[in-house]
Amino acid sequence: MVRFRGRLHDARTATVLGRWLGLAVVVCFFTGLVSHLLQEPPGWLAPRLPSRPVWGYRLTQGLHVATGVAAVPLLLVKLWAVYPALFQWPPVRSARHALERASVGVLVATALLETVLGLANIAQWYPWPFSFRRTHWALAWVLLGATLLHVAVKAPDIARHWRRRRVDPDAADRRSLLRGVGAAVGVLTVVTAGQSVPALRPLTLLAPRRPDASTQGVPVNRTAAQAGVGRIAVAGWRLVVAGPEGYALTLHELRELPQHTERLPIACVEGWSASAEWTGVRLRDLLDRAGAPAAARVRVVSSQRRGAYRTTEMGPTYTRDGLTLLALRLNGEELSPDHGFPARIIAPNRPGVLQTKWVSRIEVVAR
Repeated sequence: MVRFRGRLHDARTATVLGRWLGLAVVVCFFTGLVSHLLQEPPGWLAPRLPSRPVWGYRLTQGLHVATGVAAVPLLLVKLWAVYPALFQWPPVRSARHALERASVGVLVATALLETVLGLANIAQWYPWPFSFRRTHWALAWVLLGATLLHVAVKAPDIARHWRRRRVDPDAADRRSLLRGVGAAVGVLTVVTAGQSVPALRPLTLLAPRRPDASTQGVPVNRTAAQAGVGRIAVAGWRLVVAGPEGYALTLHELRELPQHTERLPIACVEGWSASAEWTGVRLRDLLDRAGAPAAARVRVVSSQRRGAYRTTEMGPTYTRDGLTLLALRLNGEELSPDHGFPARIIAPNRPGVLQTKWVSRIEVVAR
């Protein structure tokens, strides 16, 4: 039998770290749930997705990524505190103990995998052949279930060590360890969260993107070249609005319509966000001209040839919102090719992947 004499490999340390890590798991799960429902809503929810607050997705996805990054030191130190339990002998002592070890195995494996996948996604590095989003979503449910099962199995131990003991010879060392972990969490948050929190941008050292240093003040996830979109000739481009009274517009005609400027954030699943001034035509004005019913859904079609989200759909809460624009200009400048020239969608409280670029067609779907 292996004997571990190191201090702090104990239930009290594991319980304190577990509280923090459990909170991070819960925050990540529910903010991830919001992101998933906004991107792939069930049929009953699609027409009711909220367009307010305009910064809603920016907050939830920024919190999701920041909490996931903060969970890295928490997870590593938690594993350090409990790893001697892996060498217990005999390995299984009872049915309850077997259930506990099985739940721990699933919990640890899923937590590590979710963390690695999430960090790779932040950096837009995908060395695997499967879909990140679907895998991340499925593993999130496994992680939540394994966490709840683990808490249920360990409830007696958690209750016993939840509060500080009156006599605890390791209290000073434990406080030092927890202060160190807290400092690591704080530092990681400060040097990465600047990609979504403007006040922290001067301290952004590890985040893969700095919105304020991006072209036209907004980062680009997929360039025109990556999407297979060549230089779109203005003379041959037409915006087709398909509806009961469908029509087509040249870029010159689109520019002649009433233009509106709105300051809206754009936020992405990688955790970055940026506020910008968008100028263009209100989507509801284009739909009214096409005779679209007020409750109609709209399909937006892009000219892109490669990649996901070539088409997206919008419910009436977005299409009838006065802030939703078919944008032609960004921060006072004509859209660059990478930002969606000649026209792109910008809508409040909507994931960045659904803010369709290189728009060529808008279709009224149905009531």
